[in-house]
Amino acid sequence: MLEKLLTGPKTYYLWLLFLLAVIAGCGLVYLQQLQEGLSITGMSRDVSWGLYISQFTYLVGVAASAVMLVLPAYFHHYKKFKRMIIFGEFMAISAVVMCALFIVVDLGQPQRMMNVLLHPTPNSVMFYDMIVLIGYLTLNAIIGWVTLEAERHDVEPPKWIKPLIYLSILWAFSIHTVTAFLYAGIPGRHYWLTAIMAARFLSSAFCSGPAILLLLIFIVRRLTGFDPGRDAVKTLTTIITYAMCINVFFYLLEVFTAFYSGIPGHQHPLVFLFAGHEGHVSWVTNWMWAAVVMAAASLIILIPPQWRTGPLLPLALVMLVAASWIDKGLGLLIGGFTPNMFETVTEYAPTGREIIVALGVYAVGALVLSLLWKIALGVKRETGHFGD
Repeated sequence: MLEKLLTGPKTYYLWLLFLLAVIAGCGLVYLQQLQEGLSITGMSRDVSWGLYISQFTYLVGVAASAVMLVLPAYFHHYKKFKRMIIFGEFMAISAVVMCALFIVVDLGQPQRMMNVLLHPTPNSVMFYDMIVLIGYLTLNAIIGWVTLEAERHDVEPPKWIKPLIYLSILWAFSIHTVTAFLYAGIPGRHYWLTAIMAARFLSSAFCSGPAILLLLIFIVRRLTGFDPGRDAVKTLTTIITYAMCINVFFYLLEVFTAFYSGIPGHQHPLVFLFAGHEGHVSWVTNWMWAAVVMAAASLIILIPPQWRTGPLLPLALVMLVAASWIDKGLGLLIGGFTPNMFETVTEYAPTGREIIVALGVYAVGALVLSLLWKIALGVKRETGHFGD
């Protein structure tokens, strides 16, 4: 199936060249980080996690979201998802690749990753996070390739793949649960110290991940004519709507608990994010309010059935993804570190070079996704499963 990477229109090759150019340019900035260290980032003694870890956290959710296609298709035999399930699995692979790269760039020196392998620490949540991510990447690679090969030959997948598929469903929940434990297990960080952190992570993942997948499918449909099926889009949109409602509900629970309890430690991060702390207003405040507006607007469009199946659907999905990214990709880290345990504010903002390195990682993920989806589209075109 790899030969399908060698054929395509000029726009396909131009897209690959563009991604390679971005990766090369951002790679030069990463070489500066290797020479100068993490001092090129906005992180400090008080803020030891920044943009890299926040993107890692968000992308773990994107990877886990593939289960929203796999679970209905295999547990409930919803065959409408079979046409685009491979795209969800391949998106999960690219997301895990980006997760691993964000960990690499956050370590400062890549060789430090060997410490986790050479000196395993079973009492560390990070150790288990590494295990579940590697396991999930392996499962999706095997399942995706084997099922696509079976589709190419117009036969049923081998029986031995079914246990791996069921295992991948449970594994998808585990990767974001363990990631949530990285945050919820840190005392003194009141914004993270909540029993529903894992539930919040999963609800956020199960709305934003499928929303990203659906937006990409719409782009592919426009460029290639591939049709995932109206019923499949309608069902996935319904799943996204319910997950987003639960995600917003969980966040409101945190707000209620913080302010009704009157515990300062729980209140101050929320106050800082949305209004500032003791006169210190952060740059992230406008972003947080924008997230609130976009989350509300997306639900206004998605909840009425006649609106979420209309022309406003792509707009609602874009706003949902933006709102969830701001919440998890910006607010989560900044709110956790600010104010600190001594009730002082250490401002964090990603530097230009930090953002460029992050863009380079996203470009690698886009390249992996483009190549995998090119293979999948080629197989579907060859077998006549390209669309009705």
